[in-house]
Amino acid sequence: MSKTFEEQQNQYAELIVKVGLNLQQGQKLILMSTLATAGFARVIARTAYEAGARDVIVEWTDEQMTAIRMKQAPEEALDEFPAWKANGMEEMAAEGAALMQIYAPNPDLLKDADPARVSRATKARALAMQKFNVYTRTSRISWLIASVPTPDWAAKLFADIADEGERMVKLWDTIFSMNRVSEADPVEAWREHIAQLTAKREWLNDQAFRKLHYKGPGTDLTIGLPEKHMWVSAQQQNEKGVTYVPNLPTEEVFTIPSKLEVDGTVTSTMPLNHAGQVIDKFSLTFREGRIVDCAAEVGLEALKQLIASDEGSHYLGEVALVPDQSPISQSGIIFYNTLYDENASCHLAIGSAYPFTLKGGTEMTREQLDEAGANYSIMHVDFMIGSAELDIDGERADGTRLPVFRQGNWV
Repeated sequence: MSKTFEEQQNQYAELIVKVGLNLQQGQKLILMSTLATAGFARVIARTAYEAGARDVIVEWTDEQMTAIRMKQAPEEALDEFPAWKANGMEEMAAEGAALMQIYAPNPDLLKDADPARVSRATKARALAMQKFNVYTRTSRISWLIASVPTPDWAAKLFADIADEGERMVKLWDTIFSMNRVSEADPVEAWREHIAQLTAKREWLNDQAFRKLHYKGPGTDLTIGLPEKHMWVSAQQQNEKGVTYVPNLPTEEVFTIPSKLEVDGTVTSTMPLNHAGQVIDKFSLTFREGRIVDCAAEVGLEALKQLIASDEGSHYLGEVALVPDQSPISQSGIIFYNTLYDENASCHLAIGSAYPFTLKGGTEMTREQLDEAGANYSIMHVDFMIGSAELDIDGERADGTRLPVFRQGNWV
């Protein structure tokens, strides 16, 4: 018997609260939502209170107001971000609150905005939120990103469908399917999926590769891995030992690259929607870890602004493996949403590394992390490089090489 929309929406919310966040009795929840996703935010709030949340504090944003500010505010205003907001987020994280972001940006929101202005505002927010971001980047708190449809996003994906309601239904069905909500027992389906990703993670950690070699159309890249790197998959632990899953959906196994050991050229295989602007058909060239050249057919100025955000945004902070056989890739949809697109494709991230991908990394100082090969930046932006034509070899410390991916999939 098929499930109703309401049943699936409620199961999706339960999956987010009970499996993703694993919200604890008496814990506060910071819920970030746009006005366009307010309906589902209310479902999350009800589910969180039913699960024993002490309180749900909602941080509302409005994309149209964002667009107006990006295009019309005085330039000096774009360099400012409210200190009270950043301090409040940090205060709640220090109290042990969990964080959930409903992530469903309009890919074309700022297509007509000046990339330099967008970059200024993005950088100001990132600088102000540095202390708060430590809580998520070191897994001190449980956090999660999930998406739901919006009319703008659905229109981008399904422009061939004239009726807005039909587009929304199709995107809801797609999201339910990608998150295993359509299955008879979504929680059990997720347990099985987590176990499969854990097995891949353990295999990679057993190999102790020191380098990865990438070959594909427009890609010939070598990435060094720090001696103490750790591969991480779907399920993680916060500082209190509570497990959580930070991304729904998730198909990746990822780790930290060695900051100064990236050489060669890599070409994107999917569009990147960054800060409301699309960057597409781009390539990056690295020498001793640093981006020394870039090209793009679409959004070159936005790409240059991203790379110039700070010194650390000239280097990589994450390397992630995702098979072409992932259900998101097999859907054949380009989502223009990094949460989904990064789980359809092997990807890299410009910017900051996650300290928890290094043994003992969450206890290290900034200087110790730097010594261990970890990059630091105010940015962390994933971009997709995987395809059915990508091959990856792992190289051990003794120089022996082992095939890891062939034709886009695990060997």
